[in-house]
Amino acid sequence: MTTTTTTSTTSVTTASPTDDALSARFRPLFDRIAAGAAERDREHRLPVAEIRELADAGFGALRVPVEFGGSGATLPQLFELLTELAAADSNIPQALRGHFALVEDRLVARSGPRDVWLERFGRGEIAGNSWTEVGTVQVGDVATKVSPDPDGGFRITGQKYYSTGSIFADWIDTYAERTDTGDRVIAIVDARQEGVTHTDDWDGFGQRTTGSGTSTFRDARVGADDVVLFDERFKYQTAFYQAVLLSVLAGSVVAAERDIAFEVRNRTRVFSHGNADTFAADPQILQVVGEVSAAGFAARAVVDRAAQALQGAYEGAFLDETEDEQRNDRAELATAQAQVALTSLATQATSHLFDALAASGVSTTKNLDRHWRNARTAGSHNPWVFKARIVGDHAVNDVQPTRVWAIGATRR
Repeated sequence: MTTTTTTSTTSVTTASPTDDALSARFRPLFDRIAAGAAERDREHRLPVAEIRELADAGFGALRVPVEFGGSGATLPQLFELLTELAAADSNIPQALRGHFALVEDRLVARSGPRDVWLERFGRGEIAGNSWTEVGTVQVGDVATKVSPDPDGGFRITGQKYYSTGSIFADWIDTYAERTDTGDRVIAIVDARQEGVTHTDDWDGFGQRTTGSGTSTFRDARVGADDVVLFDERFKYQTAFYQAVLLSVLAGSVVAAERDIAFEVRNRTRVFSHGNADTFAADPQILQVVGEVSAAGFAARAVVDRAAQALQGAYEGAFLDETEDEQRNDRAELATAQAQVALTSLATQATSHLFDALAASGVSTTKNLDRHWRNARTAGSHNPWVFKARIVGDHAVNDVQPTRVWAIGATRR
């Protein structure tokens, strides 16, 4: 297998690892992560050690070229592994969402430092994400500010919510506005310095341990080369962020299939009005398990199709502008279609778990409801109803999908 990696200005085709080699490398780690997932969710214990172990094993450097210490994996390979990881603990891929996005941005960067970041990621350093502001900030406005510092660098001040993964991170990918030019920028902030604090105050009923709380910056330092124009961000970023959530949804279904099969296989009690002497032989119960399994199969296929479109967008970054734009439009459309399809598929499939297991399935000790809660929560990001309308507008009127959007208070 080959994949396209980059130098600062051109693309280079190199050998990438095989799917089997990657699975064999990381699957034992995924198994260890899965063993503690239910307990972490129940106790609201953040997967700090698990994410550190993944980083040390090179998981965060999957997309980093081999010459910088990474694996040189393709995007379909990355998202297949993210789905496997989500089946172990769906919180962790979402916690790493901002990290992989910043890696992707630096892979195709046309300005700002590139190699230094790829070397950092190759060494196991991790990035978080802090873009969203809450409260009275209006749509399109940015309250977080970056100001030039007399020493040649910058200072950043502001507060972000939904700062997924930042509590685990070495660096924070932060959306802000320059006070001197008014430009919208990305500031890559050292997460472990004075002036940066993180609060684990996300209170959603699902995805409880993603570290998606508040990040606060109080006159924190930013390197001179670590402030880049937002308009130069990689074009398929929104599609990429959505694709990580697709992996979360697909992995939640795969986990539900695993756990429902285990419970049915080992159940000794039956109903008098059932259809067999054992639960594992009851054809109606087997039908439910089969439907969940089929949903997992479909979900993984949907993620793969979206990842193929993203791979095309990545490769398009090194082609002519017309082809690049068309590939980015296709990636945005593919992830929107996938989101509309997967949200209902995943929430229904994870709910089927209770159809088969009855009252014993809602035991808080087993904590099987986390699969539905996690799928329902992941499916609530970037509302699918708007994506469905966008997909329909493309089908009927050939209107290309919106790639970048914002959230905030209405303007009056």
